[in-house]
Amino acid sequence: MEEAERVLALALSGGMLSGPELESAARFAAACERMRRYLSSAEGTGADIALVGRGIDGLSDLRGEIENCIRGGEVDSGASNTLRDLRRRMDSVKAQIQTRLSASLSHRPQLFSDSVVVMRAGRYALPVKRMYRNEFQGTVVDISSSGGTVFMEPASVRKLSDEWAELHMEEENEIRRVLYALSGLVADSAPSIRRNMEAMESLDFAFAKAQLSRQMSAVAPEITAKRSLRLVNARHPLLNPASCVPLSLELTDKARGIVITGPNTGGKTVALKTLGLLALMAQCGLHVSAGEGTRLCLFDAYLCDVGDGQSIAENLSTFSSHMTRVKDILEKAGPESLVLLDELGSGTDPAEGMGLAVAVLEEVRLRGSMLVATTHYPEVKAYCESAEGLLNARMCFNEETLAPTYQLEVGQAGKSCALAIARRIGLPEPLLERARQYSAGEALPVPQNSAPKSPQGQRIQAAKEPARPTRAQSFALGDCVMIYPAREVGIVCQTADGRGMLMVQIQKNKRSVNHKRLKRIAPAEEMYPEDYDFSVVFDSVQNRKARRVLSKRHDPNAVIELEQEKMEQKK
Repeated sequence: MEEAERVLALALSGGMLSGPELESAARFAAACERMRRYLSSAEGTGADIALVGRGIDGLSDLRGEIENCIRGGEVDSGASNTLRDLRRRMDSVKAQIQTRLSASLSHRPQLFSDSVVVMRAGRYALPVKRMYRNEFQGTVVDISSSGGTVFMEPASVRKLSDEWAELHMEEENEIRRVLYALSGLVADSAPSIRRNMEAMESLDFAFAKAQLSRQMSAVAPEITAKRSLRLVNARHPLLNPASCVPLSLELTDKARGIVITGPNTGGKTVALKTLGLLALMAQCGLHVSAGEGTRLCLFDAYLCDVGDGQSIAENLSTFSSHMTRVKDILEKAGPESLVLLDELGSGTDPAEGMGLAVAVLEEVRLRGSMLVATTHYPEVKAYCESAEGLLNARMCFNEETLAPTYQLEVGQAGKSCALAIARRIGLPEPLLERARQYSAGEALPVPQNSAPKSPQGQRIQAAKEPARPTRAQSFALGDCVMIYPAREVGIVCQTADGRGMLMVQIQKNKRSVNHKRLKRIAPAEEMYPEDYDFSVVFDSVQNRKARRVLSKRHDPNAVIELEQEKMEQKK
């Protein structure tokens, strides 16, 4: 069906189809005929889809005419008697022209730059050297790009060339007549072509759905008008069937909502997505990756808040993005809707988030929507125990192996198992013990940097420890450092001042840099011997001479130029 719509539109507008376009129409007609025969042979299976073939027109007349007239994208000589006669006469005239031109080439070969016959400006010509153009009887029809050769039509073949050109124009007219006639046949067959196109599109879609169903080992679910659904051994289509743990759950008029709890990475979000995707697939007429007995109903809206929609561009945090989507959901939710809420109330203060989660669940429940939500809040679990129409469910976790089992159990709330998962990931055991104490509300250990209190409640002043050097003070003279963000390498030539600014020499230039932009590459003690004279590296020759003079005597002409003053002068 490639370009079938465009070709048909051009034919219906009275346009002339080219040879390749007519061949594409013939290929479409041949495909329709093959599909018609295939479906006809399949009628014995009793499959309803086989009956579609009865409405397909084989378009044998159209295909036969095009295949008889077009070969390799060109109009064949057998397309009409007139065209066959014209081309026979053209071949005869061409042979006479070739004979006379060959005789001219062999008679005086020195006149020509090459011994070939060429076609220039629609005329047969010979390549004559420019210096001999007056010695050759004929008409110049073209000149080479260098100007050294002129292409001349000999006088002996002019009459034959005129005859060939006239026959060529008649041939072109006949070709156009054939193409217009075939284009008219395509336009006349437009009703049948359009019916075939619609049938082929429907069949292509049906075969694609069947192929997908085979790849997923899917089944045709039962579709019910009641407000209930049941998934039996359902699998998300993107998961590996060999390792995927199947999901089974049921929603009815009496239990229209499920709140799933359980560990992180335990499969809560996958369960929620599996239900939503399979329900939508069934509503689109697709088989679903589930077991026999799966029953689904249709919904007027699929309302989802899944994933983190935070956005810098739209000034949305995790919580505000969730609330924006929840607002839209509450505006549209109704008795015929499916609502999917992942990590409801997360991304904010736990107490307020819990309150919002319960309030949103209550609002969706009162609207009668089918609901599946995930949460970690224990208060939400308690709410579901008492709320009519809502069920608790959990994703199971094996605390012996510290791994989730990905199995859903309806009727019980689950634990988040955060500490167990953290232990499996490899967090230190002392840290996990402190976390357990904090979460259990036990007495918190006194931080090591806090002084004890006296019985009267006054803080006991401990002996002051020597102040640790700040980060700025940790850089020593001669340290090799890297300056960010330009990643330049330099040597510390003056330690930090009270503002944390250091002087760094980069090649022959000195620059004042904040310590926060510096990273030590190598300390000075690894690069220079003990008691090394850094003036050799950092001082100018003039300063070193002045220092030597002043160390011996007072000399008013000896001036030491300070680096800080030099930089201020530059500023």
